[in-house]
Amino acid sequence: MNTTALITLIVAIVVVIIIVIILVVVLGGRRRREANRTRAAEMREHAVDDQLDAREREANATRAAADAKQAEVNAERLRREAASQQNDAQSARAGADEQTRKADEIDPDVRTEPSHRETRADDGDQRRP
Repeated sequence: MNTTALITLIVAIVVVIIIVIILVVVLGGRRRREANRTRAAEMREHAVDDQLDAREREANATRAAADAKQAEVNAERLRREAASQQNDAQSARAGADEQTRKADEIDPDVRTEPSHRETRADDGDQRRP
């Protein structure tokens, strides 16, 4: 082999190596871009799932707040009902006490003292003479 053939062979080998490197880089870049596309698509899917989860949590929070508000309204209604029933009970008790007082006034067996203490005949031995 002469030097020109040797130089041509070396140049051809270097060109082939450069072409192989370029192909590897180009194909590797394409694979990397495709992998990045796939990874980005997966990330977007996860983001959509996370957004749906966040919206669901917000809906649950709104529902819980509405339930709490309804519970407050119910509690206020119950407080008012209890107060009304308490007033009714006090009125009934006052009426019964008044009726008892009137009955004691007309009962000859009950002695009413000036200090407004009442003594019933069946409660002890304090009958009228």
